[in-house]
Amino acid sequence: MVEGKGEDVELIHLWSTPMSLSTSLLYSFAQRDDMEVLDEPLYPNFLRVTGVERPYREELLSKMESDGNKIVKEIIHGPGQKKYRFCKNMASQRVPDLTDELMRKGKHCVLIRNPIDILPSFDKVSPPSFMEMGYASLVSIYSELCELGKSPPIIDGALLQEDPEGTLRGLCEDLGIPFQAAMLKWEAGPKAFDGIWAPYCYKTTHKLTGFKSPSKYPAPFPPTLYNLLEQSLPFYNMLKHHVNRSGIISLQPKLPDPANEKLLVWVGNEIVPRESAKISVLDSVVQGGDAVWEGLRVYNGKIFKLGEHLDRLLDSAKALAFSNVPTPEQVKDAIFKTLLRNGMFDDTHIRLTLTRGKKVTSGMSPSLNLYGCTLIVLAEWKPPIYENEKGITLVTATTRRNSPNNLDSKIHHNNLLNNILAKIEGNNASADDAIMLDKDGYVSETNATNIFLVKKGRVATPHADYCLPGITRATVMDLVTKEGLVLQERNISLSEFHTADEVWTVGTIGELSPVVKIDGRTVGDGGVGPVTRRLRSAFEKLTAESGRRFVVIVLLSYSLLLKLSANCAEFD
Repeated sequence: MVEGKGEDVELIHLWSTPMSLSTSLLYSFAQRDDMEVLDEPLYPNFLRVTGVERPYREELLSKMESDGNKIVKEIIHGPGQKKYRFCKNMASQRVPDLTDELMRKGKHCVLIRNPIDILPSFDKVSPPSFMEMGYASLVSIYSELCELGKSPPIIDGALLQEDPEGTLRGLCEDLGIPFQAAMLKWEAGPKAFDGIWAPYCYKTTHKLTGFKSPSKYPAPFPPTLYNLLEQSLPFYNMLKHHVNRSGIISLQPKLPDPANEKLLVWVGNEIVPRESAKISVLDSVVQGGDAVWEGLRVYNGKIFKLGEHLDRLLDSAKALAFSNVPTPEQVKDAIFKTLLRNGMFDDTHIRLTLTRGKKVTSGMSPSLNLYGCTLIVLAEWKPPIYENEKGITLVTATTRRNSPNNLDSKIHHNNLLNNILAKIEGNNASADDAIMLDKDGYVSETNATNIFLVKKGRVATPHADYCLPGITRATVMDLVTKEGLVLQERNISLSEFHTADEVWTVGTIGELSPVVKIDGRTVGDGGVGPVTRRLRSAFEKLTAESGRRFVVIVLLSYSLLLKLSANCAEFD
């Protein structure tokens, strides 16, 4: 394009909140040889419409166009001298009655910054308000652009400070323009394109010649701004979730099942999206692993052994002297609602957690827990996690299973370090899991499951003295008896597992999993044995036929909805 012709330019809109490094980004783009820039052209219209007071208000309104639609048509969309025009906008300045062309034309990007870093600086210019902070407006702008099929790239001011070149390269790539190294430096001092408000707002920025590195230690946060911080943070966090972090791979691990990216989780007394599923840092499970839990599985619209799991959950809570515990019906209600909201009727695993609840201050004593228990229902799309067709391998851990003298494993508690240490040993040996022995050297269980063996047609499993007497374990023991097999519950040495004809583990997370190798020794002929296959078949039949059905709730709710819709239609 030849300069001086006054031809159409390609628009790049930046939308941000105040004090988000937007002026530095404006200066950065102004260094390009193919770019002209506009500094908040919508500001006069914002002041006219809202009546907000500023020390430069009258000067601004007298010297700049204040009709929003004229600004859009004649200034923002007007002819230009270069290929691109970078337009810096504050989200709060997009007031009602502006033409839709503002959003429909050009490319858009969003700049965010944590309000805890913005608010103290904002307070030095003018009294901050939620409206002028603009976080809600920024979310609205982002959502509207997404609906228009123009999903804007989002960059975080913190990343821009930490890695200016990498962040700018990524932004330029997202905008479809080449990166120019000139964007990293500029001369200090005022700029010809600065807004009239620059002497009031840009004093610090005028001292810079590039993006300033973040301070190592922040200044104290003013308590008077705490409420604004609370109001703004959820909007910032929502946008932060969509920040392009392609250069920080460790923060973007791939999920085992992408379908679990958009889960809805029950936390406390409500259902929230996965990224919002958080508990207080003062919760007992954070303070001391003080919680109990259950794993449940859903088969064809039914929750297997729901009653037994809830009994054990509440027994564990009682053993730990929890107070203000939800009733079984309240827990069921939370489970059913979570499953229904997620549309989960099969191949689903539920991690059910009940913590002692939030404390009024940090500390060990349960007397500090005055808010009642915290209930968490995490349902995921998750088939059995083990290779149940080919079999799994085990190694024996040096970590011994807890003795009931120290911590009774019959309490299904969240303090799982004993198991985790054994699992680390299994991981280091490239095994699927690790066998844990009791204090006398007998096999107790694995780090995650109960364990069985077959020798000369007889089935045996360790006593549940040191291990959790699992619900799936009890189910399989019943099946062994029903299948006419001999069952023994006794002390079993490790060498008996090494020389067994068949071995399998059982648990909600993996169902019935054949073991083909222990400590490098092949179990039986190295395949899935006949007794294992027989019991697996019986287990699959049982899960298909039994369980607490909840899908009927969907049908009843849908039927009721149809009736209500029909009744409402009669009044149209």
